[in-house]
Amino acid sequence: MTTPHTPVIRILLADDHALVRRGVRLILDREPDLEVVAEAGDGAEAVELARTHAIDLAVMDIAMPRMTGLQATRELVARNPGLRVLMLTMHDNEQYFFQALRAGADGYVLKSVADRDLVAACRAAMRDEPFLYPGAVTALIRTYLDRVRDGEQPPEQVLTPREEEVLKLVAEGHSSKEIAELLFISIKTVHRHRENLLHKLGMRDRLQLTRYAIRAGLIEA
Repeated sequence: MTTPHTPVIRILLADDHALVRRGVRLILDREPDLEVVAEAGDGAEAVELARTHAIDLAVMDIAMPRMTGLQATRELVARNPGLRVLMLTMHDNEQYFFQALRAGADGYVLKSVADRDLVAACRAAMRDEPFLYPGAVTALIRTYLDRVRDGEQPPEQVLTPREEEVLKLVAEGHSSKEIAELLFISIKTVHRHRENLLHKLGMRDRLQLTRYAIRAGLIEA
């Protein structure tokens, strides 16, 4: 339930099938904090619309004519660093999933369960939290385990023990208040540790920190 002070998340929806856009729009527009402000039929149109509309989040199909959702995502993120992007796709495919992450997507939602997952994914993206379908989480863990089996060395120790503790809790989805209570430190100190983590690791948000935590083995499978 929103209040008069709750900001509405302005969404750009891109899919080359009008029927799919209509269905997705019905899912999103029935939520008081979500509003589709622009629709695109391909990636190139999505990039153009992002220039003329104030948007907070782009929901992109992957396979589209002229410019794919992956290409458009790279373009959108480069031009609008604060913009969040969700891939909404029929492809339950590890290759597409990893390409989406590399392109800068903040989450990956399957069309087959959009009515269940999409709204939660939109809100998670705006909180800097990753939203990955179960198969994607399995793929991330499998990739990490493969690296371990191949004898890949863990990254050099660049974080303090306290920073590692904060990183682990951030990656597990705890709020700053919960982390402060768990570690018996102030919320201000949690925020400082989080900023230090982003700076040290050259990252910009919670999703990238979560990827790093998985690669570094801080999150248990």
